[in-house]
Amino acid sequence: PIGERITVSGRVTDRRGRPVRGQLVEIWQANAAGRYANQLDRHAAPLDPNFTGVGRCLTDDAGGYRFTTVRPGAYPEGDLPNVWRPAHVHFSLFGVAFTQRLITQMYFPGDPLLAYDGLWRSAVAAGTAHRLVAAYDPARSVSGVSLGYRWDIVLDGPSATWTEARR
Repeated sequence: PIGERITVSGRVTDRRGRPVRGQLVEIWQANAAGRYANQLDRHAAPLDPNFTGVGRCLTDDAGGYRFTTVRPGAYPEGDLPNVWRPAHVHFSLFGVAFTQRLITQMYFPGDPLLAYDGLWRSAVAAGTAHRLVAAYDPARSVSGVSLGYRWDIVLDGPSATWTEARR
C-alpha cells in the first residue's frame, strides 16, 4: 500500500478494566489519498490497488488487538464546499450478539481538521472526545516499518469509548 505505515494496537476492556477476550474487532478506512475502496465513494482521489481498507481480528486473552495499515487521508464531506473529514479509522466491535455491535472512530493527535468535524464536535459536547484520539507510542512502532499508536477501547460504564450511537 502507498502511504505512511502505522501500527494501531490497544486493549478492549469493560468498565472495570477487565480484558474482553475473543472480541471481534473490525476496522475500515480511506486510503492515504482519502478514498475508500468502495464503489459508492466518488471522491476524485486515486484508488490504491494494493489497499483494501479493511481488517479484522479477535482480541487475545489480555483483550489486545493490533492492526498494521496506512494512515488514512482526509476527504471531502459530501457536497459541502471546503468541508473535509479529518483522518480517522472506523472501528466496529461485536458483543456476544450481532445486536450488540458498537461503531466508533479513532482520530490522530494534532489533526487541525478535528475542530471542524461534526462527529468530533458531538463527542466534545458529550465530554468524551479525548477518548477518541490515539496516542503516538514509539514502543509500538515497528522499526523501519511503521509508526505505533495506542488506542484502548472501553465498552461500557462512565469511561466508555464514545460510539456513533451516542450522537
